[in-house]
Amino acid sequence: MKIAVPAEVDLGEPRVAATPDTVKRLVALGASVAVEAGAGLNSGIIDADYELAGATIAAGPEVVSGADVVLKVRRPEAGELSAYKPGTLVLGIMDPYGNDAALKALADAGVAAFAMELMPRITRAQVMDVLSSQANLAGYRAVIDAAGEFGRALPMMMTAAGTVPAARCFVMGAGVAGLQAIATARRLGAVVTATDVRPAAKEQVESLGAKFIAVEDEEFKQAETAAGYAKPMSAEYQAKQAALVAEHIKKQDMVITTALIPGRPAPKLVTAAMVASMKPGSVLVDLAVERGGNVEGAVPGEVATVNGVKIIGYLNVPGRIAASASQLYARNLFAFLETMIDKSAKALAVKWDDELVKATLLTRDASIVHPNFAPKVEGAVQ
Repeated sequence: MKIAVPAEVDLGEPRVAATPDTVKRLVALGASVAVEAGAGLNSGIIDADYELAGATIAAGPEVVSGADVVLKVRRPEAGELSAYKPGTLVLGIMDPYGNDAALKALADAGVAAFAMELMPRITRAQVMDVLSSQANLAGYRAVIDAAGEFGRALPMMMTAAGTVPAARCFVMGAGVAGLQAIATARRLGAVVTATDVRPAAKEQVESLGAKFIAVEDEEFKQAETAAGYAKPMSAEYQAKQAALVAEHIKKQDMVITTALIPGRPAPKLVTAAMVASMKPGSVLVDLAVERGGNVEGAVPGEVATVNGVKIIGYLNVPGRIAASASQLYARNLFAFLETMIDKSAKALAVKWDDELVKATLLTRDASIVHPNFAPKVEGAVQ
């Protein structure tokens, strides 16, 4: 049972899919682990640390030669797949929505590709929840980035020369990233408000010491799916909420937007008019910029300035805190892979009918098998 950890080919991806801690655990399960030379450097892990944990260090494509399992951060590109043997289990963040050609390449390579971001949000899978582990860090980093661009202090400071008022921070979307942003901004001393379309979020926001801002009508009370995701809201509700938010945003120093709906473009929450209403020196952070963005005027990968207001559109925000992100992501991968290993035989034993496997498996036996992404058959009953 050989497990390979290649370096990420995307130069904008500093994370790595295994740490010395997870390598040690995999070796204890009977695996031989190969790590590509330099794979962990951007996360602060040197090759010698992997070797001490029991891994071998390999160069280039040689690392995946004969591997039964490949652990990745991002989906392997077509050029990488040529080195994988058919039947290899590939675990990573696959970003399947709207990437039909990439899914076909995975299928054509004959690998069994697992999308970690499709992990169901059930109790036994909490330790495997990549979206939550990475969003948590993104929420933290968003506040740090905002504070770095904000030209004033966040907490109220009483000095002999006068009082500095506390900064006002508004968090839009109170999921995992939003709640961490609220907690971080509060720890830094800001006055924090937050909004979300899910009724359950109100109690969570208030438990962190922030004030909840929303139009709380009947539609609002029904605005959550059974899985805990936000439902798309009606145009009427969106108009009422936008009016409330527009008035609130005028008074804010920092705004952090975190709204994402799986498989859909990010909803526009902050219009150009709202940005224009903010004071010069204010800062917005758009954590959804990779999916089209929540803020009008956000530029992917850049800090845009509009009339003195900064809009931060950094890509891969968890990667901006790579050492911590890799540590948590590697544990997510290990927890899932462990369920596919027979500990007594020290061999792979994938339970293909397991609910976690069925929820995350994209390709197998040269076909796209996930029902949400498999090609539609003409004439099939819908």
